[in-house]
Amino acid sequence: MTFDDLMLDDALLIALQKLNFETPTAIQEATIPFILEGKDVLAGAATGTGKTAAFVLPALQLLIDESEVRDNPRILMLAPTRELAYQIHHVVTQLSKQLATKVAIITGGFSQGKQAQFLEDTPDIVIATPGRLLNLVAEHSIDLSDLDMVIIDEADRMLDMGQGPDVLSLLGTIADGFQACLFSATLAGSGVEIFAEELLHDAEVIQIDAANQKSDQVSQYVYFADNKEHKQALLTAVINDDACQSAIVFCNKKERANEVAEYLQSQNISAQVMHGDFNQAVRQDKTRKFRTGIIKVMVATDVAARGLDLTNISHVINYDLPFRGDIYIHRIGRTGRADQVGTAINLVENHDSKNLERIEYHLEAKLPVAHLKGLKTKAAKKDKKKDKPRYVAKKDRPAKPKD
Repeated sequence: MTFDDLMLDDALLIALQKLNFETPTAIQEATIPFILEGKDVLAGAATGTGKTAAFVLPALQLLIDESEVRDNPRILMLAPTRELAYQIHHVVTQLSKQLATKVAIITGGFSQGKQAQFLEDTPDIVIATPGRLLNLVAEHSIDLSDLDMVIIDEADRMLDMGQGPDVLSLLGTIADGFQACLFSATLAGSGVEIFAEELLHDAEVIQIDAANQKSDQVSQYVYFADNKEHKQALLTAVINDDACQSAIVFCNKKERANEVAEYLQSQNISAQVMHGDFNQAVRQDKTRKFRTGIIKVMVATDVAARGLDLTNISHVINYDLPFRGDIYIHRIGRTGRADQVGTAINLVENHDSKNLERIEYHLEAKLPVAHLKGLKTKAAKKDKKKDKPRYVAKKDRPAKPKD
């Protein structure tokens, strides 16, 4: 199938061609026809499968097919984080270059008053995080009563972040009859089901690349460490290897991320830290430096697991193993995207064993254990000595057989 087979407008096909997008991905091929038919959709797709374009393309097609001037926005796209909101905005901008579509982005990190002024120009599409948008609705700065389509991206992440009530409050301000599309990395769990029941009507359910399905394009390894110093040595060795062109190092807490970034800098490795305490301008600057290769390593909490528009990442390194398998999938999904290959390294101390068990249970597979030369654990060194053939004195050796 090609994008032309999806009956998209020429303006969209031209934009796709300029981006060198020739054929739709599996999630795009599965969802776009249903959305174009006006059906509600509940879609599960892993990170890096092209799901953003899967809802942006039919949304823009709706605006082309039913072009009319209105006093209120027609399409709402909700995202759990400002990073993901900006990524969606980037895709909308790229695909609407041939159109006169007006787009507004509403997130935290910027002046709420200025964002209210942006809305005075009546955008066709509003891309927003739930909390900030709810504030503007309460101030009557935006009217959502006339929406044709509501798209919720990363619904599972919204639920994890406790944004469910805000989303339901927003939906309560919209008149019935809008088309709804809910995208989530996983469709498992009662939370997403309840969310879907509140939002969707007779929805088409689509699951592409289940969240416990590891990518064949990502090689995954476990390196065991005796202690913190050993783990740091392993981290340095992996990053300094020629195969590592750029890396995201994940930590579970911002204090640990700060500590790891400082350690890498002390080893003359170009590294920076990314977590939730930075404002949007700083985040964008850090993302630019990483994307352009000025910085080789980004040490991040899970704020970077989803939403940041980062490509060409050769390595994902879990300095701290995540507590859940689905978070692990999102993390390693930052590498091996599109047609590229990637490597995921997991640095595991004894206290990480429970997290490793949870991840392997989620994957329904054991992760291969690897060793770096000169950096084996004490236990591995002992085992190797046990495996060595015992020295036998010459006088006790059996005589060579005679010809």
